[in-house]
Formats: sequence, structure tokens, C-alpha cells
Amino acid sequence: MKNLGVLTLFTLLFFAVAANASSNTIYFYGGDLDLNDPNQNGLANENDAYVPGPALAYPDGAATYQNFVVPKNTSIMVTGLFTNNLSDLSPYGAFWDIRTGISPGNGGTVIAGGFAFGNNFSHTPTGRSDFGYNEYKDWASGLSVVLTTTTTPVTYWFSTVPLDANRFGRSFNSNTDGLNAVGTQISNLQYFNSAFFHANFLNANTQGVFSTFSSGVYDDPLYGESVPEPSSLVLLGSGLVGVAGLVRRRRHGMT
Repeated sequence: MKNLGVLTLFTLLFFAVAANASSNTIYFYGGDLDLNDPNQNGLANENDAYVPGPALAYPDGAATYQNFVVPKNTSIMVTGLFTNNLSDLSPYGAFWDIRTGISPGNGGTVIAGGFAFGNNFSHTPTGRSDFGYNEYKDWASGLSVVLTTTTTPVTYWFSTVPLDANRFGRSFNSNTDGLNAVGTQISNLQYFNSAFFHANFLNANTQGVFSTFSSGVYDDPLYGESVPEPSSLVLLGSGLVGVAGLVRRRRHGMT
């Protein structure tokens, strides 16, 4: 039975490494909508029949931009972006982008952007609700955006805008006071951009909301790290099987 136990351990180890190699971790998260905070709020984050985007090339009718900081001498691979939205939409996808250098009235520089549809987009309830809307996590996945810093930290901004052009609904990126937050940001430097609302990258503080949005960044936890080669895993398995044989021979008085 011990032999079976060692082989089982190897099998579990193999699949655990394989699973971890394809997993995502939360690199940054502004925090949850805090239902116990009387000042919680939300800001329009949508492209729908009520708040349409100006063009397919830049389709956010209203977009929120949350910042996060990547420390110096660091390289990460962003695999997903999400926003938690108080919404009655049924979006079929999302528009996303990552920028640097945003300031009031200045959209900065687009580092990467695009659409997420099908298996690369999900719209799932968080279990929270407020202002007569249920909250949903709108997640654009399948990204492979590498962000690299050198001798100084870099601040990036990102948006994830749900798309439901056929519905007269609403979507509001939840604000947060930092409940269950992860990672580093610069407070009071979040932005709101919307041609529909005549807002050209306005500081979110001017819109009567918290300084942080309930938005997040996923990254590949193994990017830039050493991952065992398949041949190494085979050798590890052979070693464990050898140990199993040695245990069996000793139990039966063999040398």
C-alpha cells in the first residue's frame, strides 16, 4: 500500500504543477464594495444602447480608469482585467485597455487594448447588490500583456468596459474604500472618461465617488520564474518509483 501511496503522491504532484502553470493570480485589486459604508457609490462604466460608445475603435460610452503600481526592476504578464459593476445589463463581451501617463484632460499612452468575447469574457454575480442593481464581475481574460519596469516604479491605468449595445440598461463600476484590497495604487488618481457625459479624463474625485474602483488585474504567477521541464518531472517520477521499490524490498527482507 505504501508503494501506491508514493505513486499517488507523484501523480498529484504532476497535476498540481501542471495546473499551477496555467493559473492566474490577482496582482492588484482595488477592493470590494463595502455595503456597511454609507458613502459607497458607483460611476458609469458601460457601452450599451443608453450610453453608446463613439466608435468600434474606441467603444467605451463611459469608462473608469483605476491605477496600479508595478515596482522597479519587475516584469509581470497581465492575463486578465476585471471590473465589478452594479448592472442590469447582459453583456456579451468587454473592451479593455492599459495606459500610462494619464492626467486630467490627458488620456496618456495606450500600452495595449482590445476586446474579449466568448470564452475570454465572463459576467458573473458577486453576491452583492446596491442602489437597486446586482453587482457582477466582468472579466476580460486570455490576455498576454508584459509590463516591465527598470530603475523606477511605473503607474499604469486600466479599464474593463462591458458591452451590451442592444440593451437600454446601465452599468456602474462599484467604488470601494479598500475592503480586501490587494497590491499597490496611488490614491486619488483614478479617472473617468466619456464622450457621452462630456468628460475628458476627469479625476474621479470630482464626480462625487471614492478614490478607488472595485477593479482588478490578474497576472501569470510563473512568468519569469523557473518552471520544471517535463523531462525533470519524469525523472522525479522515476525517483519516487525507485523509492517505492526500495521500501517494498526492505519490507520483505530483500537487499
